[in-house]
Amino acid sequence: MDFINKTAEELKAFGASKSEAYKNAAPFPSGYYNDFFNAERLKEILEEFPDLAAKSDLKFSDANQVKLASKGEYRFGEKTKEFMHFLNSQPFLEFLTELTGIQNLIPDPFFDGGGCHQIMPGGMLKIHADFNKHPNTKLDRRLNVLVYLNEDWHEEYGGHFELWDTEMKGAVTKILPLFNRMAIFSTTSNSFHGHPNKLTCPPDRSRKSLALYYYTNGRPEEAAGLTHSSEHNTIFKARPEDKTSLSLKEIVKQITPPIILNAFRRKNG
Repeated sequence: MDFINKTAEELKAFGASKSEAYKNAAPFPSGYYNDFFNAERLKEILEEFPDLAAKSDLKFSDANQVKLASKGEYRFGEKTKEFMHFLNSQPFLEFLTELTGIQNLIPDPFFDGGGCHQIMPGGMLKIHADFNKHPNTKLDRRLNVLVYLNEDWHEEYGGHFELWDTEMKGAVTKILPLFNRMAIFSTTSNSFHGHPNKLTCPPDRSRKSLALYYYTNGRPEEAAGLTHSSEHNTIFKARPEDKTSLSLKEIVKQITPPIILNAFRRKNG
Protein backbone atom coordinates (compact mmCIF):
# COMPACT_ATOMS: atom_id res chain seq x y z
CA MET A 1 0.00 0.00 0.00
CA ASP A 2 2.74 2.45 -0.92
CA PHE A 3 0.15 4.87 -2.34
CA ILE A 4 -0.75 5.65 1.28
CA ASN A 5 1.61 5.75 4.24
CA LYS A 6 -0.79 3.70 6.34
CA THR A 7 -1.54 0.04 6.88
CA ALA A 8 -5.04 -1.25 6.07
CA GLU A 9 -5.95 -1.08 9.78
CA GLU A 10 -4.56 2.44 10.13
CA LEU A 11 -6.56 3.50 7.08
CA LYS A 12 -9.76 2.11 8.58
CA ALA A 13 -8.98 3.84 11.88
CA PHE A 14 -8.47 7.16 10.06
CA GLY A 15 -11.87 6.73 8.38
CA ALA A 16 -13.52 6.02 11.72
CA SER A 17 -11.89 9.09 13.29
CA LYS A 18 -13.33 11.36 10.55
CA SER A 19 -16.73 9.67 10.32
CA GLU A 20 -18.81 11.98 12.53
CA ALA A 21 -17.45 15.11 10.84
CA TYR A 22 -18.17 13.58 7.43
CA LYS A 23 -21.73 12.53 8.24
CA ASN A 24 -22.60 15.88 9.84
CA ALA A 25 -20.98 18.10 7.20
CA ALA A 26 -23.07 20.79 5.50
CA PRO A 27 -24.81 20.88 3.11
CA PHE A 28 -24.63 17.04 2.88
CA PRO A 29 -22.25 14.31 4.04
CA SER A 30 -18.81 15.18 2.67
CA GLY A 31 -15.20 15.90 3.50
CA TYR A 32 -11.83 16.69 2.01
CA TYR A 33 -8.42 15.52 3.11
CA ASN A 34 -5.03 17.07 2.36
CA ASP A 35 -1.79 15.20 1.65
CA PHE A 36 -3.71 11.94 1.83
CA PHE A 37 -1.56 9.99 -0.62
CA ASN A 38 2.16 9.44 -1.10
CA ALA A 39 3.13 12.67 -2.90
CA GLU A 40 5.92 11.10 -4.94
CA ARG A 41 3.64 8.38 -6.28
CA LEU A 42 0.99 10.99 -7.10
CA LYS A 43 3.57 13.06 -9.01
CA GLU A 44 4.31 10.00 -11.15
CA ILE A 45 0.62 9.76 -11.94
CA LEU A 46 0.49 13.43 -12.85
CA GLU A 47 3.43 12.96 -15.22
CA GLU A 48 1.51 10.36 -17.24
CA PHE A 49 -1.83 12.21 -17.20
CA PRO A 50 -3.18 11.97 -20.77
CA ASP A 51 -3.30 15.08 -22.93
CA LEU A 52 -7.07 15.22 -23.18
CA ALA A 53 -6.93 18.62 -24.86
CA ALA A 54 -5.18 17.01 -27.84
CA LYS A 55 -7.33 13.89 -27.90
CA SER A 56 -10.15 13.30 -25.46
CA ASP A 57 -12.43 10.30 -25.29
CA LEU A 58 -15.29 12.46 -24.06
CA LYS A 59 -15.72 16.15 -24.83
CA PHE A 60 -18.54 18.14 -23.27
CA SER A 61 -19.27 21.62 -24.56
CA ASP A 62 -22.68 23.15 -23.88
CA ALA A 63 -24.34 25.70 -21.62
CA ASN A 64 -23.86 23.47 -18.57
CA GLN A 65 -20.38 22.07 -19.01
CA VAL A 66 -17.15 22.58 -20.88
CA LYS A 67 -14.80 19.77 -19.89
CA LEU A 68 -12.79 16.79 -21.13
CA ALA A 69 -12.70 13.24 -19.82
CA SER A 70 -11.26 9.81 -20.48
CA LYS A 71 -13.42 6.72 -20.99
CA GLY A 72 -12.66 3.44 -19.29
CA GLU A 73 -9.12 2.61 -18.18
CA TYR A 74 -7.35 2.25 -21.51
CA ARG A 75 -6.08 5.87 -21.45
CA PHE A 76 -4.50 5.34 -18.03
CA GLY A 77 -0.73 5.05 -17.82
CA GLU A 78 0.60 2.04 -15.92
CA LYS A 79 1.06 3.94 -12.65
CA THR A 80 -2.38 5.54 -12.95
CA LYS A 81 -3.96 2.16 -13.61
CA GLU A 82 -2.28 0.72 -10.50
CA PHE A 83 -3.48 3.68 -8.43
CA MET A 84 -7.06 3.52 -9.69
CA HIS A 85 -7.17 -0.22 -9.00
CA PHE A 86 -6.00 0.51 -5.46
CA LEU A 87 -8.89 2.96 -5.04
CA ASN A 88 -11.23 0.13 -6.02
CA SER A 89 -9.57 -2.37 -3.66
CA GLN A 90 -10.74 -3.90 -0.39
CA PRO A 91 -8.58 -1.70 1.90
CA PHE A 92 -9.85 1.51 0.33
CA LEU A 93 -13.46 0.30 0.26
CA GLU A 94 -13.20 -0.54 3.96
CA PHE A 95 -11.85 2.95 4.63
CA LEU A 96 -14.81 4.46 2.73
CA THR A 97 -17.26 2.35 4.73
CA GLU A 98 -15.71 3.45 8.03
CA LEU A 99 -15.80 7.08 6.91
CA THR A 100 -19.30 7.21 5.46
CA GLY A 101 -21.15 4.40 7.20
CA ILE A 102 -22.28 3.03 3.82
CA GLN A 103 -22.05 -0.75 3.83
CA ASN A 104 -21.33 -3.15 0.96
CA LEU A 105 -19.86 -0.59 -1.43
CA ILE A 106 -19.25 -1.79 -4.97
CA PRO A 107 -16.58 -0.13 -7.16
CA ASP A 108 -16.92 0.44 -10.89
CA PRO A 109 -14.06 -1.27 -12.75
CA PHE A 110 -15.25 0.34 -16.00
CA PHE A 111 -14.94 3.89 -14.56
CA ASP A 112 -18.18 4.88 -16.29
CA GLY A 113 -18.22 8.70 -16.10
CA GLY A 114 -15.08 8.60 -13.96
CA GLY A 115 -11.38 8.37 -14.76
CA CYS A 116 -9.26 11.33 -15.85
CA HIS A 117 -11.06 14.69 -15.92
CA GLN A 118 -9.58 17.91 -17.30
CA ILE A 119 -10.94 21.44 -17.53
CA MET A 120 -9.14 23.97 -19.69
CA PRO A 121 -9.11 27.76 -19.12
CA GLY A 122 -12.64 29.07 -19.61
CA GLY A 123 -14.16 25.67 -18.86
CA MET A 124 -16.66 24.90 -16.12
CA LEU A 125 -19.23 22.43 -14.80
CA LYS A 126 -22.47 23.99 -13.60
CA ILE A 127 -24.14 22.96 -10.36
CA HIS A 128 -25.85 19.59 -10.63
CA ALA A 129 -26.85 16.34 -8.97
CA ASP A 130 -25.38 13.23 -10.56
CA PHE A 131 -27.13 10.40 -12.35
CA ASN A 132 -28.37 8.04 -9.65
CA LYS A 133 -28.02 4.59 -11.28
CA HIS A 134 -25.11 2.95 -13.03
CA PRO A 135 -26.11 2.94 -16.72
CA ASN A 136 -25.32 -0.77 -17.18
CA THR A 137 -25.56 -2.51 -13.81
CA LYS A 138 -28.40 -0.27 -12.50
CA LEU A 139 -26.73 -0.23 -9.10
CA ASP A 140 -27.38 2.84 -6.93
CA ARG A 141 -24.68 5.51 -6.99
CA ARG A 142 -23.65 6.36 -3.44
CA LEU A 143 -20.21 8.01 -3.31
CA ASN A 144 -17.91 10.22 -5.36
CA VAL A 145 -14.17 10.36 -4.73
CA LEU A 146 -12.15 13.13 -6.42
CA VAL A 147 -8.35 13.27 -6.33
CA TYR A 148 -6.83 16.57 -7.45
CA LEU A 149 -3.51 16.74 -9.30
CA ASN A 150 -2.87 20.50 -9.57
CA GLU A 151 0.55 21.55 -8.32
CA ASP A 152 1.20 25.19 -7.35
CA TRP A 153 -2.47 26.05 -7.77
CA HIS A 154 -3.41 29.56 -6.69
CA GLU A 155 -6.71 30.89 -5.36
CA GLU A 156 -7.02 33.32 -8.25
CA TYR A 157 -6.95 30.43 -10.75
CA GLY A 158 -10.43 29.43 -9.58
CA GLY A 159 -11.66 25.92 -10.20
CA HIS A 160 -13.22 25.60 -6.74
CA PHE A 161 -15.36 22.53 -6.17
CA GLU A 162 -18.59 23.89 -4.69
CA LEU A 163 -21.26 22.15 -2.58
CA TRP A 164 -24.65 23.87 -2.66
CA ASP A 165 -27.70 23.81 -0.43
CA THR A 166 -30.92 22.16 -1.64
CA GLU A 167 -32.69 25.50 -2.12
CA MET A 168 -29.86 26.74 -4.36
CA LYS A 169 -29.36 29.87 -2.29
CA GLY A 170 -25.58 29.64 -2.30
CA ALA A 171 -22.46 27.55 -1.95
CA VAL A 172 -22.01 26.19 1.56
CA THR A 173 -18.53 24.76 0.94
CA LYS A 174 -15.85 25.69 -1.61
CA ILE A 175 -12.81 23.46 -2.08
CA LEU A 176 -9.74 24.60 -4.01
CA PRO A 177 -8.47 21.69 -6.21
CA LEU A 178 -4.97 21.50 -4.72
CA PHE A 179 -2.47 18.76 -5.48
CA ASN A 180 -2.90 15.69 -3.25
CA ARG A 181 -6.26 16.85 -1.93
CA MET A 182 -9.06 14.28 -1.96
CA ALA A 183 -12.73 15.26 -1.80
CA ILE A 184 -15.44 12.71 -0.97
CA PHE A 185 -19.20 13.16 -0.81
CA SER A 186 -22.35 11.07 -0.65
CA THR A 187 -24.41 11.23 -3.83
CA THR A 188 -28.18 11.67 -3.79
CA SER A 189 -30.59 13.41 -6.11
CA ASN A 190 -30.11 16.64 -4.18
CA SER A 191 -26.38 16.60 -3.47
CA PHE A 192 -25.85 19.64 -5.66
CA HIS A 193 -22.24 20.35 -6.56
CA GLY A 194 -19.99 21.53 -9.36
CA HIS A 195 -17.33 23.92 -10.64
CA PRO A 196 -19.73 26.62 -11.89
CA ASN A 197 -17.40 29.56 -12.57
CA LYS A 198 -15.21 29.67 -15.65
CA LEU A 199 -11.66 28.60 -14.98
CA THR A 200 -9.24 31.55 -14.88
CA CYS A 201 -5.87 29.79 -14.69
CA PRO A 202 -3.04 30.76 -17.10
CA PRO A 203 -3.41 29.43 -20.66
CA ASP A 204 -0.65 26.85 -20.15
CA ARG A 205 -2.41 25.32 -17.14
CA SER A 206 -5.52 23.18 -16.68
CA ARG A 207 -7.52 21.68 -13.83
CA LYS A 208 -6.77 17.93 -13.57
CA SER A 209 -8.46 15.35 -11.39
CA LEU A 210 -9.24 11.67 -11.06
CA ALA A 211 -12.83 10.66 -10.36
CA LEU A 212 -14.18 7.41 -8.95
CA TYR A 213 -17.76 6.43 -8.16
CA TYR A 214 -19.03 3.75 -5.80
CA TYR A 215 -22.37 1.95 -5.71
CA THR A 216 -24.62 -0.30 -3.64
CA ASN A 217 -27.36 -2.75 -4.53
CA GLY A 218 -30.27 -0.58 -3.42
CA ARG A 219 -30.25 2.32 -0.99
CA PRO A 220 -32.25 3.49 2.03
CA GLU A 221 -35.16 5.74 1.09
CA GLU A 222 -33.70 8.63 3.10
CA ALA A 223 -30.52 8.42 1.03
CA ALA A 224 -32.27 9.03 -2.30
CA GLY A 225 -32.98 12.78 -2.17
CA LEU A 226 -35.72 14.85 -3.77
CA THR A 227 -38.63 12.76 -5.04
CA HIS A 228 -36.61 10.75 -7.55
CA SER A 229 -37.18 7.08 -6.77
CA SER A 230 -36.57 6.06 -10.38
CA GLU A 231 -33.54 6.36 -12.61
CA HIS A 232 -32.55 9.84 -13.79
CA ASN A 233 -29.73 11.53 -15.66
CA THR A 234 -27.66 14.45 -14.40
CA ILE A 235 -29.89 17.21 -12.99
CA PHE A 236 -28.48 20.70 -13.57
CA LYS A 237 -29.67 23.56 -11.38
CA ALA A 238 -29.42 27.27 -12.16
CA ARG A 239 -27.79 29.52 -9.57
CA PRO A 240 -29.35 32.87 -8.68
CA GLU A 241 -26.59 34.63 -10.65
CA ASP A 242 -27.07 32.51 -13.75
CA LYS A 243 -28.77 34.76 -16.26
CA THR A 244 -29.82 32.05 -18.68
CA SER A 245 -32.00 29.09 -17.86
CA LEU A 246 -32.04 25.69 -19.46
CA SER A 247 -34.06 25.16 -22.59
CA LEU A 248 -37.19 23.02 -22.40
CA LYS A 249 -35.42 20.33 -24.43
CA GLU A 250 -32.51 20.23 -21.97
CA ILE A 251 -34.85 20.04 -18.99
CA VAL A 252 -36.82 17.17 -20.49
CA LYS A 253 -33.61 15.31 -21.32
CA GLN A 254 -32.28 15.66 -17.79
CA ILE A 255 -35.40 14.60 -15.89
CA THR A 256 -36.54 11.80 -18.17
CA PRO A 257 -35.36 8.32 -17.13
CA PRO A 258 -32.69 7.00 -19.54
CA ILE A 259 -34.76 3.91 -20.37
CA ILE A 260 -37.51 6.15 -21.79
CA LEU A 261 -35.06 8.39 -23.65
CA ASN A 262 -33.34 5.40 -25.22
CA ALA A 263 -36.64 3.90 -26.30
CA PHE A 264 -37.66 7.22 -27.86
CA ARG A 265 -34.36 7.48 -29.74
CA ARG A 266 -34.67 3.95 -31.10
CA LYS A 267 -38.24 4.60 -32.23
CA ASN A 268 -37.33 7.87 -33.96
CA GLY A 269 -34.05 6.72 -35.43
